[in-house]
Amino acid sequence: MIDVNVDRTSIKAYLAIPEGGDVPGVLVIHAWWGLTDFFKGVCDRLADAGFVALAPDLYNGKTSSTTNEAKRLRSKLTRTKVTKVLSRSVDHLLSLLAETGDRVGVVGFSLGAYWALWLAESKPNEIAAVVPFYGSRSGNYRGTQAAFLGHFAENDEWAPLDSVRKLEERLRTAKKEVTFYVYPRTKHWFFEENQPEAYDKAAAKLAWERTVEFLHKQLD
Repeated sequence: MIDVNVDRTSIKAYLAIPEGGDVPGVLVIHAWWGLTDFFKGVCDRLADAGFVALAPDLYNGKTSSTTNEAKRLRSKLTRTKVTKVLSRSVDHLLSLLAETGDRVGVVGFSLGAYWALWLAESKPNEIAAVVPFYGSRSGNYRGTQAAFLGHFAENDEWAPLDSVRKLEERLRTAKKEVTFYVYPRTKHWFFEENQPEAYDKAAAKLAWERTVEFLHKQLD
């Protein structure tokens, strides 16, 4: 874990750096469970795939294992805090000596997907690639330079397909590069192996392969 300075204070973030020189950077935004070992593991997997990965901790060390706990943690977040933390985290990632280039990618899960899409709009010149997992957001994406790759569940009460299609239409209207996949017979959190009621091994493997390929295409 490292410290990232935000408004004269600091927040914790998990940093994974691969061996073998300077590589592109990717910001990872956790789901409402918090910065659990699973999301730290996503950073490690990205490092293994050839990226510097940074995951800010939005909950200051707290994590949850149930939806009720997660709701309580999410309810304590303020929009002001999250926007400052994520914006500063992008700046910090860009400043790392191990990171190359002047733009980064961002991967977000559920709650994190919403904020990944927010970053595309709020930091249009710094974000080159956005990968939302089962999360959407309305917004104006005309100014962003990012390309988009989305992974969504077929049966999802949290991110229903009508919201996904509206987001896809919004991005296409803004003339952005966008590829969205819907994984048959999957549920929300299908990528997360520590969510056994939703985890789908085959879909998760395919989504990961597509994500790594997309990030290399956009960032290398």
